[in-house]
Amino acid sequence: MTSETNQNTAHPVTMRDVAEAAGVSIATVSLVVNEKKNARIGDDARKRVRDAIRDLGYRPNALAKTLVSGHSKFIGLVADAIATTPFAGQIIHGAQDEAWKHGYVLLVANTDGNADAEREAVGMMLEHKVRGILYSTWYHRATEVPAGLRETDFVLVDCYSPDDDATAVVPDEVQGGRTATQLLIDSGHRRIAMINTTTPSPAHEGRLLGYQQALAAAGIAYDPALVFDALPEQEGGYDSVEQLLASGATAVFCHNDRVAMGLYDGLRRRGLSIPEDMAVVGFDNQEVIAAHLRPPLTTVALPHYELGAKGIRLLLGIDEHRPNQLVTVDCPPVLRSSIAEAAHIAS
Repeated sequence: MTSETNQNTAHPVTMRDVAEAAGVSIATVSLVVNEKKNARIGDDARKRVRDAIRDLGYRPNALAKTLVSGHSKFIGLVADAIATTPFAGQIIHGAQDEAWKHGYVLLVANTDGNADAEREAVGMMLEHKVRGILYSTWYHRATEVPAGLRETDFVLVDCYSPDDDATAVVPDEVQGGRTATQLLIDSGHRRIAMINTTTPSPAHEGRLLGYQQALAAAGIAYDPALVFDALPEQEGGYDSVEQLLASGATAVFCHNDRVAMGLYDGLRRRGLSIPEDMAVVGFDNQEVIAAHLRPPLTTVALPHYELGAKGIRLLLGIDEHRPNQLVTVDCPPVLRSSIAEAAHIAS
């Protein structure tokens, strides 16, 4: 009875067990486990220890290794509302994949913008000796750096410090606006409108600047009368239809996919077709919208997966950067069916 009980009772394999199996001292096992490469241990002894670790299923004490190295194999990600947004999973996914690739596990804390919760989350991560922390907001904006972050390595993701005192990785809004406009220029359009948002933000200013740059590079004069401010929602696009049609534009770049969705509704109500009567490009690549509109919407994607992955690489020093640099990531085009040739419209 006692023998059966012992056989069925699991117990953790200890360093002493490994030492006995390998025929070495506990100190030698410790040196191998903690990867002390300069320790005077013969190759044969190292091999016996590693074989014993594998055969016995020994798991090193993570806390002890943390005390030796000064940090754990965890990386923290703290966000204000990222877990409730359409793009949240992609930032987390990108950071998680990249962390795992380099031997780290991601700890995620969503604070819902609560300052106390944020302070506690950062504090707990510091107590666990994380390798560093990514701090992210649910949309691209300036943010105040929480004091606790400065106690470890950190990178801001999809946000930046207005004081330029922190490394940050953000979407290249200017390049994205330029790309969106260029898609319409390349289709032969010359009178291109833009429906921008009413809210000041890096997206508002950056995408407009990109639009202006693309027009200038193509030799098309910028006409402020072709830029309309609207709420960054479906209603904003719907309410812009009359102005857009009165402007004589043959194509329009919308601040985001929700605005484009409202524009679709307004044009359809007036018996107009996309892309035959109006070519449309959105921004964000919010797939639940863009891929399922009729016709599917050509848009420019926010690179959320790459923002998360890039943040990890910057944190670990894999990608080089200047101290406190603002790093931008390109916004790629996603081609679908909402652009037509201008010659076709003119005919």
